[in-house]
This record gives sequence, C-alpha cells and structure tokens, in this order.
Amino acid sequence: MPNTNTLNTTDKTKKRLYDYQLADLHRIFDVLESSPPDFNLLYQLPTGGGKTVVFSEIVRRYIKYYNKKVVVLTHRVELCAQTSSVLEGFGVHNKIINSQVKYLPDQDEYTCFVAMVETLNNRLNDNDLELKNIGLVIIDEAHYNSFRKLFKFFKDCFILGVTATPLSSNIKLPMKDHYKKLIVGDDIGTLIKNGYLAKGEIFTYDVALNTLKVGINGDYTVKSSEALYSNSLMLNKLIYAYEEVAQGQKTLIFNNGINTSKDVYHSFKRAGYNIKHLDNTCNKQERSEILDWFKHTPNGILTSVSILTTGFDEPTVETVILNRATRSLTLYFQMIGRGSRILDDKKSFQIIDLGNNCARFGPWDQLVDWQQIFKYPDYYLENIRDDEAIERDFVYEMPEVLKKKFKNSATLDFNIKEVYKQAISEGKKSFDAIEQSIAQHSQICIENSEDIFEARALAKLLSDEIQYRVKQYCYCMMDSTQNYKDWLFEEYQRRLRLSFNGKF
Repeated sequence: MPNTNTLNTTDKTKKRLYDYQLADLHRIFDVLESSPPDFNLLYQLPTGGGKTVVFSEIVRRYIKYYNKKVVVLTHRVELCAQTSSVLEGFGVHNKIINSQVKYLPDQDEYTCFVAMVETLNNRLNDNDLELKNIGLVIIDEAHYNSFRKLFKFFKDCFILGVTATPLSSNIKLPMKDHYKKLIVGDDIGTLIKNGYLAKGEIFTYDVALNTLKVGINGDYTVKSSEALYSNSLMLNKLIYAYEEVAQGQKTLIFNNGINTSKDVYHSFKRAGYNIKHLDNTCNKQERSEILDWFKHTPNGILTSVSILTTGFDEPTVETVILNRATRSLTLYFQMIGRGSRILDDKKSFQIIDLGNNCARFGPWDQLVDWQQIFKYPDYYLENIRDDEAIERDFVYEMPEVLKKKFKNSATLDFNIKEVYKQAISEGKKSFDAIEQSIAQHSQICIENSEDIFEARALAKLLSDEIQYRVKQYCYCMMDSTQNYKDWLFEEYQRRLRLSFNGKF
C-alpha cells in the first residue's frame, strides 16, 4: 500500500485542497491503510468546509493506488449531479446510477459510480445489476439512516461516511453502531479564524413555543409549527426582524411547512419586497429559474422549506432567517451553513433566529465535542434544553432602532421579577408589579410623543417587551394558564392605551 504522506499538494488536480483538507485526507488514508478492508469510518467536517472536495480527492487517489473502484452514495438527485461534476473536476470518470439506469453493460468503462441510495438499493435487491471490483464506498450526508440498508451489499468494502453532524437522524439507530471510528475535522471557529468560513452574527427574538408539538421523529410537527408561524403576530415579527437587521440584503428564510412559506411570501410581497417561494412541489425548471433569480438578485428574498438545507451552495447569501424551531442539531447547522460561504467581499453574514434555536443548541460557531456526541448520543439528546427553560432564561433587550424612538427617556430599564419580589415583600398584591410596569411603559411613551396618537403608535412597538414582561410575571406566579397569559397580554395593552387619556 502507498504511503500517503508522500501525496502532497503537488499532485495534479484541477482543484487545490486547503491545508486542513489535506491533513484530514492523510488521517483518513492512515486509517484505511491500517484497518481491515471491511472497516467503517466516519468523517466530520462543518458545512462549507468542503467535504465533497475532500472525498473527491480521496476517490482519485484510491483508484490510482489501490486499483479498485469506488461507489459514492447520496440521498438526493441534486447531490448526485453535483457530486458527479466535482469528481469529474478531479479527473474521476464516473457514471450516475439514477432511475433511468436499469443495467450496467458499460461498467468496465468507469472507475467510480455515483448513486441515489433508493435507486441502487432497488437495483441490487432485484439483481438487475452487479457492481464489480468495488473497494471503497463513500456515503455523503451519512447521518441519514436510509443508507444503512445498503451496507449488506458492501460487506467486504471500506465504508467512509461523511457528515457535518455525526448524530443519527433516528435516535434509535445511533451512528456508533455502524461506524467504528470518527475523525473530526477543523471546527467552525477555527475555519472562521483561518478565513475559510464567514463569521455569523446572531440576532435572537423571543418566541413562545408552548403550542408546538413534538412528533415521532423527535422534531416539532409541521402542523403545530404552521399554526404558530402562520399567524399574523409571527408574520409581523418576521418582517420586523428582517427590516431591523437585514433590509436590502440577500436573504434566505427557512420554514417548517409549505403553507407557512407561502404565507411568508405573500406577507413580504404585500410589504413591497422582492421575494420568491420554493418548495419540493416545484418542478426542475421552476427550481432552476427561482435559484437563478436568487443568484442574480442582490436584494432577493427566498422563502423555502427544507429543500435547501443540503445540495445548495450560494455564497452571496447575506442573511439566514430561521423562521422555525427545530430540535435537530443537524438541521440547525445545515440551515445556518447556507450563509457561511465566503467571497472576496463577504467575510460575515447574519443569522436571525425566530425559534429559540441558538438558546437550545448554543451559538453556531461554538466548539462542539463531536466525539462525545458520537459515543453517547442518548446523553446529548436527553440534555437538550426544553422550551420552557429557554423562555424562563430569556432576557429581552430592546433593539437599538427602537431605543432611538425613546431617546427622551432617562432610562428604559425595568426588571419585572425584582418589582414582583419587592411588591410581595411589602405585602402588596402581586398585580402591583404589572401596574408598575404599565406605568413605566406609559411614561416613556408620553415622554417621547407630541400627542396621544404618537403615544399609541409607540405603545404598539412595545408589543414584544410587553409579551416578555407578562411571561416573566406569570413565571413568578408559578401556576398561570395560557388563557390567563393571553388575557393579561390583551389587558396590559388595553390599560396602556387608556393611560394616555388626559395626558396631552
């Protein structure tokens, strides 16, 4: 077997690998050379780190030095075409096995095959084709469980799984049961520091997720997500967040449900913004036209469902909006990763989180112990923060744009938890904290208005802070029902409006 330490950047490829990619490549070949031919290895590299480039060079070198063929497995049609194209760029002559390919009479002409998992599974189960002299199988997006059904056909092959998140999409089928070793590449923070990924600036907005339901797959159901994110309050909050952080920038919006994405499209359209909607019901031509429009529209907004989480690479994206909540760490990284590609004039991008996702999983660029997650996935999943704990710990900060509208006020600070404790300690009713809060809001609105109409307009802008204070007050009360919270929110706003009467 060859010593891959001699395989350096002088090898002639059409795309030069970065130093960190070459280092990972050598580590992978070290395992390949020292392990039995049926060894299963998993390789992790963040979204945007160039996993396809790394394994394409692995394919080229493997074919050259081992004189055996390679199979690359993907889970989507778009990934098949993209992977095939990258392999050709590395000089690897390959054939795509798709639904049109029934037999392989010409397989001797190829050293590499790129296949959809379902298609290849059907062909092999039906004995329609036999792949000969396969020594290496590469599985892209290996965290998906659909690939496991093919393992039985490649028992004597070295299997290399590649993923950004070595955490199985099915908690009952952990990856450690199918892969014997994990190699972890450079983390997101390191790739940002060394100039390979753009830095993400996170903007979070408090969202009450108590109405969301968790489905059998462990994530929030589409039905409950659409009920929350399609209501007018959330649609208005989305547009407000966009206007505050990302107005005029190329923006990608992720939703959980086609109906929500369409509602987002219509809301932005009515507001006069340049936006298009994309989901998996769009045909190939429609998808191509929409993505081409997005690529060439500087201020374009594209709202979609999960169709763009993999197999989509548009470096010009400036803002990613998570207009959904997810309990999937993989999906969290995939969505944000769509904005992390760098360009000559793009070193950073913005992340707007409307699903408490950053509080649930931590900042996108924080160091993650993937070895720990790989070995003990149950422990990690059991300790994901629940939504009530996230909401309890959330601290509302008035946006800078909004603060400017209250510039005449000496202070905008008001800690309703402390006011509540003070009221109770003095023997007052707990509702005294709400009355003091209303009085403080009334004061800052009056201080920054010329008439009652301006005061009422300012009061509307305080909706998020009012909602936050109401929730914090109810947490202090311990046993408040959702109906009480809803009533108190409406009553708070009503009393605030009435407080302006006779003041101008």
